[in-house]
Amino acid sequence: MSSENIKTNNTEHHTSEISEEQLIVRRGQPFTLTLKLTQPFNPDLHPLTIIAKEREQITAVWKVELHKNSSSLTGVLILTITPPAVSPIGEYELSVKHREEETSLATLVVLFNPWCPDDSVFLPDEKERQEYVMNEQGTIYRGSHNYISSMSWDFGQFEDGMVKICLAILDFNCKHFDDPAEDVSARCDPIYVGRVVSAVVNSPDDHGVLEGCWGGPYDDGVLPSHWSGSHTILYRWFTECYPVKYGQCWVFAGVMCSVMRLLGIPCRVVTNFMSAHDSDMNLTIDVYHADYGVEGRETMDSVWNFHVWVEGWMRRPDLADDGKYDGWQVLDPTPQEMSDGLYCCGPAPVKAILNGDTHLKYDVPFVFAEVNADCVDWLVKADGSEVKMSSDTKRVGQNISTKAVGSNERLDITHTYKHKEGGFTWSTDHTHHHFSCF
Repeated sequence: MSSENIKTNNTEHHTSEISEEQLIVRRGQPFTLTLKLTQPFNPDLHPLTIIAKEREQITAVWKVELHKNSSSLTGVLILTITPPAVSPIGEYELSVKHREEETSLATLVVLFNPWCPDDSVFLPDEKERQEYVMNEQGTIYRGSHNYISSMSWDFGQFEDGMVKICLAILDFNCKHFDDPAEDVSARCDPIYVGRVVSAVVNSPDDHGVLEGCWGGPYDDGVLPSHWSGSHTILYRWFTECYPVKYGQCWVFAGVMCSVMRLLGIPCRVVTNFMSAHDSDMNLTIDVYHADYGVEGRETMDSVWNFHVWVEGWMRRPDLADDGKYDGWQVLDPTPQEMSDGLYCCGPAPVKAILNGDTHLKYDVPFVFAEVNADCVDWLVKADGSEVKMSSDTKRVGQNISTKAVGSNERLDITHTYKHKEGGFTWSTDHTHHHFSCF
C-alpha cells in the first residue's frame, strides 16, 4: 500500500497523528486500498477473497466492496473494506486470494471507534471526542478538598511507539498467557480491555508498568511527584521489561488514560477528594476507640486527602438491555484491593454508583464506598462490645473533579456520583484518621 494511500486512510480514521507510515483504522468504518492484478478481473470465473488474520486466526467476515472507479479490464481494483464494529482490536495481516494464489496486502492495526454509532464506545459529541480521545495534554487535580491544586499531564498517546507499547500491554495479561486465542477474541469488548489495562498498569501481581510506593525511600527510582507525563514511563517499561519505579494514584491514572485514548476508548482522569478506602467492604469507614484499660483495635479502613482514577466511556449491555448503565465507567489502576484475583478495579458504571446499585459488577461496592461511605467512630468496651459514638455521612467524597472539555477549567462532577447531602464544614478536631494521598 502506498504511503499516500495510508495517509489518506489514517486521516479519515483520525489516526494520522499516530502514524502516516502504518495503516491504522477504526472498526466499523471503511478504508480503501488499490489492488493491481496482472490480468483483467472476472469475478464470475475467478472471485476475489480478502482474508484478515489476527494472530493466525481467520477473523469474521469483513465487508468488501468494489469502488466505482475500479477498472476490471485493466485489473486495477479499488477496494473499500470495513472491519465490523465488533472486531477485536489489534494488529491484522490483510491478504488477498485470487486464482488460488494468496498475496499479502498490508499489516494494519484496528482500534475502537468512538465516531461510529455501532461501536460500543461511540461518543456522540465531537468536542468530547476531541477532548477524551484526541487531546494529548491534560490536567490532574490533587491537594485537599478545600485547597485544590492542578498539575499539567502530558498523555502523549500519539507519541512514537505507542501503538506497539499499548498492544504489548494487552499481551502482558495473565489471560493471554493462559489462552491467547480466547484473550485476543475478547478484545472486541471495551469492558474486557478496560479491566486488562487496569490490571497491567500496576505491578504487584504481573510485573506490569508501574510499581507503587507511598512511604519512600525513592532512591532507586523516580519520586512520583517528579513525573509529568506517560510516554517516558511506558517507553521505559516497554524497553526494559520491568516495572518502572515509582507511581502513586495520579501517575497510575495518567498512564492508564494514555493507553485508553490510544486504543480509542474515550477516557478522562478524575480526582475524588476525601476518598475512602473501605478494606472490609462494609460501606463504612470504622475507627475504634478503646475504653479506659482496654486494648486498642486497629482498622485497615482509611480516608485519603484525594484519590485519582479514570473514567472510560462505553456501553454496558452486560448489565442492562435498555442502556441504563451506559456511559462513564470508573476504572482504577492503582493497586488497592483484588478483583477476581487481580489488582484491578472496574469498569464500575458511574450511574450505578449514583443509584447505589452495589450488587452490580465490576467493583461497584468498593467505588461506592470511596465516594459515599459513612465515617463511624466506635467505643470498644471491656466486654468486647462496641458502642457507636458518632457517624459522619458527609465527610467522604467531595469536589470530584476532572478537566473541562475544551478548556483548562476544573469541572465538578460530584453530582454524577452522589446525590446532594447539603453543605459540609470541615472541622480540624477529626484527628483520628490518617489523611494522605493514595
